[in-house]
Amino acid sequence: MTAVEEIRETVSVPAAAVADPGAHIADPGPLGLAGFAATTFVLSSINAGVVPKAIEPVVLPLALFFGGFAQLLAGMWEFRKNNTFGATAFTAYGSFWLAFAFYVWQFAGKIPAAQAATATGMFLLVFTVFTAYMTIASLRTSVALVAVFSVLLLTFVCLTAGEFSGAAGVGKLGGWLGLATAVLAWYASFAGVLNGTFKKTVLPVGPLSGR
Repeated sequence: MTAVEEIRETVSVPAAAVADPGAHIADPGPLGLAGFAATTFVLSSINAGVVPKAIEPVVLPLALFFGGFAQLLAGMWEFRKNNTFGATAFTAYGSFWLAFAFYVWQFAGKIPAAQAATATGMFLLVFTVFTAYMTIASLRTSVALVAVFSVLLLTFVCLTAGEFSGAAGVGKLGGWLGLATAVLAWYASFAGVLNGTFKKTVLPVGPLSGR
């Protein structure tokens, strides 16, 4: 009897679960993408000027619970499924939204007005760098995710540049790019749910060759 067979017999688990410990866990990707898309959509609508800036507080509960906590959970489940890319992405962007909510809620008003834009720019710059190398890593995932990360990178670049330069038009462009990012992320989420539920490809995500 092999070691694997002994483990299987001792704990009484299916062979697939021994070969792949994450096989019994549902794909957390659609949840993480949905949380990311929803929060990005609302904040980007404000940044693009589609809705009044006065409604900005509505972003905070979304950032805390859907974009933040739900995405963080998705990242933990991706670790369990041995998906380094998904685990890193969802955990980091979940933390981004949690940090953003806490920053706006507790600290933004305590920064002198003359340095407020620089402070926000530094906050965004950190995630611009992170998104840049995650975009490169996404080239081994799917066309859908490459699209999400490519447009997200442009979004962060514009938002960061807008804060540092004070150019409102650049920040507004970042808002429109954020809306495009949200739509792409929603598509990837929808495809994940639909394809997983129907057990076949209903909406294509374009797996990249060599994956």
